[in-house]
Amino acid sequence: MSFSHDGAPPVAPSQFVEVLTTGGVVRGVQVGATTVWRGIPYAAPPVGEFRFRRPQPVIPWPGVRDALDFGLVATQALHGQFKGVGPGVPSGEDCLTVNVIAPAEDTPVEDTPPELRPVMVFIHGGGYAAGSSRDFSGQGEGFVRTGQVVYVSFNYRLGALGYLDVSQYSTPDRPFDSNLGLRDQVTALEWVQQNIRAFGGDPSNVTLFGESAGGNAVTTLMATPSAHGLFARAIAQSAPPSSVYPKELATAWGAEFVSIVRRQFHPELPSEGPIGPIQAAHVLGTTSASDLVTASLTLQLHVPDNYPGTFCLAPVVDGDFLPEHPLVAFREGRAHRVPLIIGTNNREGTLFRGKIDILPRSPRRIRAMFQRAPRDARALMQQAYPGLPSRRSAADFGGDYAFWYPSTKVADSHSRFAPVFTYRFDVAPRLLRLIGLDATHGVEMYALFDQSDVSLGRVMTALGGREPFSAAGERMRENWLRFANERELAGDWPAYTEQHRLTNIIGEIDHIESDPRRQRRLAWDAFLPFDQPEPLPESVDYYVAEPS
Repeated sequence: MSFSHDGAPPVAPSQFVEVLTTGGVVRGVQVGATTVWRGIPYAAPPVGEFRFRRPQPVIPWPGVRDALDFGLVATQALHGQFKGVGPGVPSGEDCLTVNVIAPAEDTPVEDTPPELRPVMVFIHGGGYAAGSSRDFSGQGEGFVRTGQVVYVSFNYRLGALGYLDVSQYSTPDRPFDSNLGLRDQVTALEWVQQNIRAFGGDPSNVTLFGESAGGNAVTTLMATPSAHGLFARAIAQSAPPSSVYPKELATAWGAEFVSIVRRQFHPELPSEGPIGPIQAAHVLGTTSASDLVTASLTLQLHVPDNYPGTFCLAPVVDGDFLPEHPLVAFREGRAHRVPLIIGTNNREGTLFRGKIDILPRSPRRIRAMFQRAPRDARALMQQAYPGLPSRRSAADFGGDYAFWYPSTKVADSHSRFAPVFTYRFDVAPRLLRLIGLDATHGVEMYALFDQSDVSLGRVMTALGGREPFSAAGERMRENWLRFANERELAGDWPAYTEQHRLTNIIGEIDHIESDPRRQRRLAWDAFLPFDQPEPLPESVDYYVAEPS
């Protein structure tokens, strides 16, 4: 039997390793310095009557289950707003699986390893519409080969099946739950608590980290009551923390989505008119998963223009599972008081053009945002982004709105209650600078996961800059490992406070800056008064742009 890393040629395993989990015995394999288990179910398949329902307990299996291959990735579109997995990658609704990588027993380490190692749990990004735990070939192995940690990744429901709220159509006979993807994430973390000790991991020492939508998951989970105690530290990379929306808005999107599904895929039903719970249950229960994804793409395409500054695939403040907006929870000290690293890349917004044009960076969307901003804040914003809405300024305006500014608000609030460390990733290979992307959204992942010599990583660094890019990733990995092991961060990286706002600028040479981009921060403070009682207003009308 052979075993292969995703995208790598098969290699011969040196030995198989069996572990008992809550679902049954799983068989992993030792390859070199690591032992890997893949595709372990952490909940029952969310299919049939469990579609659009909260995750159900895992169904036990008899005997020994091979855990040598990744599980199905969540249903997604290859050519949607976000590039999905290719047709050769198995996908489907039965996607709730977890992967574990642990150091092999004979892995050398500088110090004697503890009986149980710290655990790092990664949540993948992809706009809650694409991606999976198999993203980035060999993901996590660079952390595990040090012998310092056990690494966990998992899949969760995406798109319409995970992040559109159709609970308004719930009945006693056919209930629908909200925040399905978020509930999946909590269930996966509960699985870690119940099982990771068997893999050599310490359940009391879990560091949760994620990027983009995965970063939003981290900041949202920090405000989710049922996630309390499931992780001890958190790292949010390029998170959009404010992308969590009121129930009213999510309900409107859910109704639009069901209408689209009915119109596109159910010619036997009237194409117009109200939809009741019985008809909605029929539509949602009988439409294929791939058709639900197609319908969600229709909704996604018009939301950025009809509701500027929002994204329809996101958690919802449902008053139950997520009782309040995370920014409110952070401000009031109700977020889980765990140490946090949070940061963004230098120019997050440059990536979001063409098919993934979801940010408020077009003149129409920017004009809509200016119309709803306090009048005396508009001049400050124009001074902070000269030439707005020119292409460069618009990209930075949109990226700062979605990622950088709300991350600063999280840092400000959380630093009053727990240690916070902030960063900005500035390293961009020469090709990215030449085409105007610079250190854009997601680029640090190729450095962090040591992808300079793999596919897109080779392309990005083909014109130079590979060595400093890889070195920056190595320093990030070192600090992420230090953080997970409760050690001081390298490079004299100080804690963040509202008084000094000391930030680690990760460049060719790292350095510390106090309150970087202060002018922009002050402009946003006036433009978006997040410190009001609610960071997002209750009225859906607030989001609707004025006609062009």
